[in-house]
Amino acid sequence: MSEDSEEEPKLKYERLSNGVTEILQKDAASCMTVHDKFLALGTHFGKVFLLDIQGNVTQKFEISSVKINQISLDESGEHVGICSEDGKVVALHPQFTRSNYKQFVTGGNKLLLYEKNWLNRWKMSVLHEGEGSITNIKWRANLIAWANNVGVKIYDFSTKQRITNVLRDNVTLRPDMYPCSLCWKDNTTLIVGWGTSIKICVVKERNPTEMRDLPSRYVEIVSAFDTEFFISGLAPLADQLVTLFFVKENSEHMFRARPRLDIIQPLPEGCEEISSDALTVRNFQDNECRDYRLEHSEGESLFYIISPKDIVVAKERDQDDHIDWLLEKKKYEEALMAAEISFKNIKRHDVQKIGMSYINHLVEKGDYDSAARKCQKVLGKNMELWENEVYRFKTIGQLKAISQYLPRGDLRLRPAIYEMILHEFLRTDYEGFATLIREWPGELYNNMAIVQAVTDHLKKDPTNSTLLTTLAELYTYDQRYDRALEIYLRLRHKDVYQLIHKHNLFSSIEDKIVLLMDFDKEKAVDMLLDNEDKISYLHKLFKRDHHKGQRYHERQIGLYAEYDRPNLLPFLRDSTHCPLEKALEICQQRNFVEETVFLLSRMGNCRRALQMIMEELEDVDKAIEFAKEQDDAELWEDLISYSIDKPPFITGLLNNIGTHVDPILLIHRIKEGMEIPNLRDSLVKILQDYNLQILLREGCKKILVADSLSLLQKMHRTQMRGVRVDEENICESCHATILPSDMTRPFNVVVFHCRHMFHKECLPSPATIHGVQFCNICSAKRRGPGSGILEMKK
Repeated sequence: MSEDSEEEPKLKYERLSNGVTEILQKDAASCMTVHDKFLALGTHFGKVFLLDIQGNVTQKFEISSVKINQISLDESGEHVGICSEDGKVVALHPQFTRSNYKQFVTGGNKLLLYEKNWLNRWKMSVLHEGEGSITNIKWRANLIAWANNVGVKIYDFSTKQRITNVLRDNVTLRPDMYPCSLCWKDNTTLIVGWGTSIKICVVKERNPTEMRDLPSRYVEIVSAFDTEFFISGLAPLADQLVTLFFVKENSEHMFRARPRLDIIQPLPEGCEEISSDALTVRNFQDNECRDYRLEHSEGESLFYIISPKDIVVAKERDQDDHIDWLLEKKKYEEALMAAEISFKNIKRHDVQKIGMSYINHLVEKGDYDSAARKCQKVLGKNMELWENEVYRFKTIGQLKAISQYLPRGDLRLRPAIYEMILHEFLRTDYEGFATLIREWPGELYNNMAIVQAVTDHLKKDPTNSTLLTTLAELYTYDQRYDRALEIYLRLRHKDVYQLIHKHNLFSSIEDKIVLLMDFDKEKAVDMLLDNEDKISYLHKLFKRDHHKGQRYHERQIGLYAEYDRPNLLPFLRDSTHCPLEKALEICQQRNFVEETVFLLSRMGNCRRALQMIMEELEDVDKAIEFAKEQDDAELWEDLISYSIDKPPFITGLLNNIGTHVDPILLIHRIKEGMEIPNLRDSLVKILQDYNLQILLREGCKKILVADSLSLLQKMHRTQMRGVRVDEENICESCHATILPSDMTRPFNVVVFHCRHMFHKECLPSPATIHGVQFCNICSAKRRGPGSGILEMKK
């Protein structure tokens, strides 16, 4: 209904159709009155139609053969008054039969009041006459306002006094063509519109001291102003006015334009236009100012524009309408904001759908970055919508635009989505790819898949520093620090030392110290000195080879003592290159007793070492263990001497020295009367140890005898076996074959049990004992019984 404008209209319009359209095709509307529950429409052919709010006809009444001028309702809507052009008045009650009105007024040349008396008969009285035809009457509470050719009067029904006369401004206008419009805003405020003039009149109580012969009330015009067009109807809207204007575009040719419905803000000496809408009503070209009416429903702020052939309803626009207008004007940002603010009140719109429309609009405009940015706000936690948008941005080749706005917190998309974007960047933009790897948490995607993709690209461009740096970061995410450091050092990355500190990579740089020194000697030295306790380079070298780093062994003693004492004693035991005097000095300064004891014993000062164990450690078991290791009688003597006046030490000695020192030596030196803790148990243990020794000796003796007998039997069995003699054997003296070539001739061979063989004639002079001959070879070597003879003859 309204003209296209950049300014948002305040009202929205719809045509009252259904039954009304059909009525107005054959008849013409002349007047209408509005109630919250129904409408009453009067026509030029004297009919009255009762309509529901949607315009459907509920009842029809044939009231007159001439035009219906006005229809009135009481506040409850239970009684309807109808007057027609021929001066007749009809009153109807709720069932729309003849009503039992008690009071009503009529116009014409006189303003007549009809009242029922106690006999239920009508009594008529004239309220006003003599100023021409009365064209409009409005009754509110105790006040009746009417208009005639002179002006507007107000009659106070409670005091039965006329209290004002508001003169007509433009007397040149014909009252029948430009009738007066009257509207009560409330029980005391009357709005008067006539021609192009509007006055707002307020009925006030007069001060009793000023009354004299004057009415108790008076009227004050609080606002008066002229308008651009002719007034056809008025209605209140809060503190503003809704005004229906009749418009003449060309006064000479009387060309009629569309009527206008304006909202204006009255001021003491003027008005301010809030909105103005040109209405397209049927046959507006044929209408005069008097053909239009404006009626309103106070309960719902509905405004009805009545013309002969059309009825239009104007409503206040709600938030949904406001959003409609914003979307129509492509003001998506404002529409989204309005929907978010009023999301509880909007009925037809959805915040997310508006947001999606906004994103679509931005994409259509080519503003991909703004569209992607809006996704964060609009899509929120809806992962399905997020994925749909990502694939749309992929289709239009704008994955880069949306990449920086993807969810990356507790709510995340599928890893495949992030990997798809990373692959796109890796294909087209190495720098952008590196940025995403730095910004995105490594948990968003499959790290190994991206590592493989970067590796494949490096095959084509192996020296690309951006890819290498990014690969190092990927290795770092995967805790593959060795590979990451190799790349950083290869690139001579300026932040390599910071990265070592950040990720605590000291355990990974032990075999890369030389590379670090070569890269930046000063920083490398500072880092090594600042983190001596974290870098075990010398320790690992020593474990690998005790001799390789021997020139650092003296330095290592101090490092172990300061930062790693548990490894100091093993180092002192295994190192053959550390200066013992220096080590002893360091250990004594720090009162490292165990290490000092070891060094003293290694330097040969075992008595001092034993003394430290007994005096400082006060550990008899450790002292005994030390004496056992050294196996020195003097140490045992020192240990016994130190312990002889210390009962706990004596108990320890009695329990442990039985296998190394004769316990009698200790027992004889114990002072008579000294209380020894657990002495009985100690003596019992000594006796048990002694018995155990006797048993062990007897057992060993039995084993020895059994073994000797077994070996003797084995030797006898061996010596009794035959010895094979064949052509391969030789004489140990002449070295000829032991068997003659002619076996038919007699020969003598001497064979010893040691398997040495001789021709009898070659056998040296006999080495005999009591007539027994022995092998000369074995006898020379002092061999035993195995050299006995075994003679062979033929």
